[in-house]
Amino acid sequence: MSWHGRLELRYTRDGERTVAHDRHHGPLRVLQRLYPEGDRVCHHVLVHPPGGIVGGDRLEIDAQLDAGTHVLITTPGATRFYRSAEATTSQSVRLRVADGARLEWLPLETIAFPGCRAENRLVIELEPSAEMIGWDMLALGLPAAGAAFEAGGGSFRQHLELPGRWLERGTIDARDERLLDSPLGFARQRVLATMWFASGSPLLPSAEQRLLDAAREVAGASPLAPHIGVTAPQDGIVVLRALASRVEPAMALLSAVRGRWRELSWSLDAGVPRVWRT
Repeated sequence: MSWHGRLELRYTRDGERTVAHDRHHGPLRVLQRLYPEGDRVCHHVLVHPPGGIVGGDRLEIDAQLDAGTHVLITTPGATRFYRSAEATTSQSVRLRVADGARLEWLPLETIAFPGCRAENRLVIELEPSAEMIGWDMLALGLPAAGAAFEAGGGSFRQHLELPGRWLERGTIDARDERLLDSPLGFARQRVLATMWFASGSPLLPSAEQRLLDAAREVAGASPLAPHIGVTAPQDGIVVLRALASRVEPAMALLSAVRGRWRELSWSLDAGVPRVWRT
């Protein structure tokens, strides 16, 4: 039996406070809403109680941020796509950010188990003065546990889009040895991390350069340095990509860059979500 879960999130301003409203159907919930940085920034923790996504399951998240809100959305644990005999499993996320709003989309890693047939889709809509920091981290299989992604067949489709400005889309097939193992592909690394700072309109060249320089400085000090790249594919979008053999160093890299970007762009400290420390 497949499950269809849908979670609708709406954020509004009440004076200086960002107020969260949610409506759910099926196995998606808001675990906590927290204000560790004061009323202006709402930390929202999302949870999928079944703990994993199996054949035929569909999860949908739709978040809308009204003008002037600031929201940090994260998860308490990994998203797991399990083996599927035939049916494709999917997660579809749509993020809409109004003028003057700030969004931080910071879920913990996605794990693609051997034999999964999965699609992970993220579409972001930013109004001209909206800004966001986001990331996506994919772990292919569990090599340390003897569950290599390539051993079970299956595939993982990834879609990341800012309509009309930036589109990354591809399929990772467990049988594609050249992609998984070639130095021109994933170089035998099984963790893929993508992080971005995006604005609804072009950034000042000096501001964009500061973001690039900060990310490159952090990357240069990381043990993953040989497998990190930082670029600005479009005005108003700065992207960091990294490959790793394990999740922990990739997460440390992304967290450090986020802290620098937050300080440079929003004059805020790292503001680490409390759920990451529990």
